[in-house]
Amino acid sequence: MPTAAAVHGEGRRRPRDRKQQIARASAEAFSELGYHAVSMEDIAARVGVTAASLYRHYAGKYELFRAAVLGLGEQLVTCTALADGDLESPPDEVWDRIVARLIDTTQKNRSSGGLYRWEGRYLREEDQALLNEQIKLVNRRLQEPLRELRPDLDSRQRWTISSAVLSVIGSITDHRAKLPTQELRTLLATLARELRDADLPAVTATAEPSASRTTSIGAAGEYELILHTAMVLFNERGYRETGMDDIAAAIGLPTSSIYRFFSGKAAILATVYRRAADRVSGDVPTILATTDNPHEIVARLVDAYVWRSFASPELAYVYYAERVNVPADDRVALHNIQRATVEAWVRQVVAAGARTPAAQARFAVHAAFALVVDLGRLVRYESTESSMKTISQLVKVVLLGDS
Repeated sequence: MPTAAAVHGEGRRRPRDRKQQIARASAEAFSELGYHAVSMEDIAARVGVTAASLYRHYAGKYELFRAAVLGLGEQLVTCTALADGDLESPPDEVWDRIVARLIDTTQKNRSSGGLYRWEGRYLREEDQALLNEQIKLVNRRLQEPLRELRPDLDSRQRWTISSAVLSVIGSITDHRAKLPTQELRTLLATLARELRDADLPAVTATAEPSASRTTSIGAAGEYELILHTAMVLFNERGYRETGMDDIAAAIGLPTSSIYRFFSGKAAILATVYRRAADRVSGDVPTILATTDNPHEIVARLVDAYVWRSFASPELAYVYYAERVNVPADDRVALHNIQRATVEAWVRQVVAAGARTPAAQARFAVHAAFALVVDLGRLVRYESTESSMKTISQLVKVVLLGDS
């Protein structure tokens, strides 16, 4: 029988994987609640230790956050390393192995994988550069077999395809729809292959800059100007870093003027979300009234969604990035609107005969929504005909396959 001293010593012994436990718990906490809403105490509670124990491993919350984000990026780098120096295998086999490992890694980190996609903007400049290099390396590794499989693509098109594949695989971290593990792997691999083989519209040599919308928005009145300015600031700085005074100063109005329309910053964010949800939802009955052809309905829904995203890129990004900050009182209603809209799209995709059963179509619809935002950011929302056509085409491939 062990002595009392031995029992006490065993109770104090830390698990060998304690640091890994902390990394997993912090990644999940930051992904679920957002960087600013998480405290050292929150993470400690998830691990089952005191906050003081965390300081043995990390100097503070930012160091935990940095480790979590860059740790996820490093997992993507590690799982794609097989592409380096493989000169023997056929390119399609290399592609399939890279995609399979990306899917496995993303599934393993589904509850926290959205962290680097949306919360990585809170990294300090030098750490943001490290994350960018990680993602660039993963893209380049996908592009190695792609270059041999698609010699018709230029550099920009290869970046578009590899980014689209990463977006579709990563989109499973943005929602909680369910599929059996192997069925999901097969679906994501199929989507990746169809994107890889997609025909792309010709790209124009130059892109004309988008016209400024400030004048027209200002002419729409103070309410619209406040909403637009808030969206721009939420997009540039983040919701938590933007105050009512910041919004007022950017418009050139006293802060009290904003309170004539909104009770506070949270009310502005809730209005932004409601507006985005209502616009996408409203497209469905409008388009259904114009045709009864499911394939054409899906195509028109895609074109409308892409157009809206490019017309208001701040709204498109904030809709994804700031969801954790939507007031709790509004979250349920907005979630129900979003779910109803997804299901309306799913019905049309299934009716078009492209993605069945509905459970698979549901994943494809979520992937399509994420793809528009990710590729829009890739091209910096250049409102050129070629950029919008390319994104629309790839989204249609996700929803309609090669039909």
